Amino acid sequence: MAAFLIADGGSGTEGPRSLTTDEASRLAITRFRNYQAQGRAVTITVPGTAGGLTVTGSVDYRHKVGYGVVHGTGRDRSSDGLIQWTPTSVHVRPMTDAPAHAPASPPRSGWYERGLLASGSALDTSLSIALGLGGDRPDNAELLPQNGAAWWGREQVDGHRVDVMTGPSSPDRSGTAGNVRYWIGSDGTMYRVRVSVASQPEPVVIDFDTHTYVPVEPVPGTTPAR
Repeated sequence: MAAFLIADGGSGTEGPRSLTTDEASRLAITRFRNYQAQGRAVTITVPGTAGGLTVTGSVDYRHKVGYGVVHGTGRDRSSDGLIQWTPTSVHVRPMTDAPAHAPASPPRSGWYERGLLASGSALDTSLSIALGLGGDRPDNAELLPQNGAAWWGREQVDGHRVDVMTGPSSPDRSGTAGNVRYWIGSDGTMYRVRVSVASQPEPVVIDFDTHTYVPVEPVPGTTPAR
């Protein structure tokens, strides 16, 4: 994920300061919380110079697959439709009148498959980031502050009181601390993530629990991830 990131100036007027032990512990488990939940309902706001996209759907963090509906914002409807994605592939089903929420069971026909692009697509970058927000084990809480993670302030997200924290430098890219900003609850639950994307004027924003989570069913004819 780090390959897509640039510094994020962001919001939060109280920080930055070093993480406390409790804050570091919550940041360390926030991706694991998503994995423990198996899946989360997400709204992904994708930036674009010619208008953005919004993906409303679900991400299954155990099987690394997402599914939802895409709507253009401030642009034509050529990108509207259903979408399902994994770390390597994207299935799209164009629709001229896409619903507000994707049907629980993907339609049996009309799908097109392509590879997920590692660069050059704000949509694919955003989809990859969303999948990367779950992990099968906590991060090392002691290393987070040592590698630049910081606390920036407190806010409210959909009625939840959260701490705003920035992540550490990527293990393979020094100087990238602060590229990802997290809104985290008192138990380590992730409620929002914001990531700046190279070449895009605005950051990717991923909001959680914006609607009811619906378990992800595979597109007909594809093999479910194990």
